[in-house]
This record gives sequence, C-alpha cells and structure tokens, in this order.
Amino acid sequence: MTNKRKSYTSYSKEFKLEAIRLLEESERPASEIALQLGVRRNQLYKWKEQMIKTGDVASAKRGRPK
Repeated sequence: MTNKRKSYTSYSKEFKLEAIRLLEESERPASEIALQLGVRRNQLYKWKEQMIKTGDVASAKRGRPK
C-alpha cells in the first residue's frame, strides 16, 4: 500500500513578507506565530534568511526562474 504525500503548499509573496514582519516585530515566540499562520516554525526562519540574503522572498510560483 502506497502512502501519498501531502502536496506542497505555495504561499504568496505578501503572506511571506507579513510572516517575516510578525516574526521580527512581535514579542511572541516563533512557534506561536507559525502555529497561528499554519506553517512550520522552520519555514519562517528560511523565509527570513532568504530575505536577508537576497533582499526579497520568492514568489508563489514553483520551479526555476527563466
């Protein structure tokens, strides 16, 4: 019997920016913010790191940019 993986969820750029803003400005722990937004805590840190490195977060489009 084969288990089907849960499909990936794509988040909009605006959602990611808002999540980063909440992470930086809120005094709540990252785990609480992640639970409220319905994402993993680690994903918040990845988006924040991406923002620091490139100055922007990836859009909701999947795959490599052309």
